[in-house]
Formats: sequence, C-alpha cells, structure tokens
Amino acid sequence: MNRAEFNSFCKSLPQTTHVVQWGNSDVWKVGGKLFAVCGWNGDADAFTFKVSDIAFEVLQELPGIRPAPYLASRGMKWLQQFDEGGLTDEELKNHIQYSYDLVVAKLTKKLRAELGLG
Repeated sequence: MNRAEFNSFCKSLPQTTHVVQWGNSDVWKVGGKLFAVCGWNGDADAFTFKVSDIAFEVLQELPGIRPAPYLASRGMKWLQQFDEGGLTDEELKNHIQYSYDLVVAKLTKKLRAELGLG
C-alpha cells in the first residue's frame, strides 16, 4: 500500500477527518480521535494503527512491524508497518478498519449518534 491508497481507504470510512501534522504525516481521525497515521518513518511510508492486546503481542513479531513510535512508548497498543514483509495490503486495510472500529466504539453514544455511527 502506498500513501495515496492509504489516504483513499481512510477517506472511504464514515465520518473521518484528515489533517497533515507531525512532520508531514497524514493523520486520520473519527469523532476527533486518532485511528491511523501515515508517516513517522523518514522518507518512506509507514502505517500506524491501533490494535487489540493480542494483536499487539503477535503482530510485532512479523518482519516490518514494530510498536508505533511515540504511541506505544506511552503504553498504548499501536503498531506500525514500516517496511515490507509484514502485512499484505488487504491485511493492512483490515487492521486499519479494526482500528477505526475500536475508536468508534469508545466514542460517547451521543457523539456516535451525532455522527450517524449508531
């Protein structure tokens, strides 16, 4: 997956917003909460997403996957695909979708209703 494909996929998810920050990183949010980032790896694309506790332990063992800089160091369960060999594009999309779903589930009922997210 490249940056354009990442941005297109994140944009396709309901009620997402996009900002460029943190040194030219593409930052995607839903309800004002972060769910995915492309950046933080010098000139190369790196994709950062929130995961479950189990996925955090298992996936970081794959080549090209590591605990996400900044976020994981604060005890949060975020991973980053920074090099080839980790996840296929479809697997990466599935994890970004799951990250989005995790964030939506933590939004207040009122905010989810306002956003039309159930």
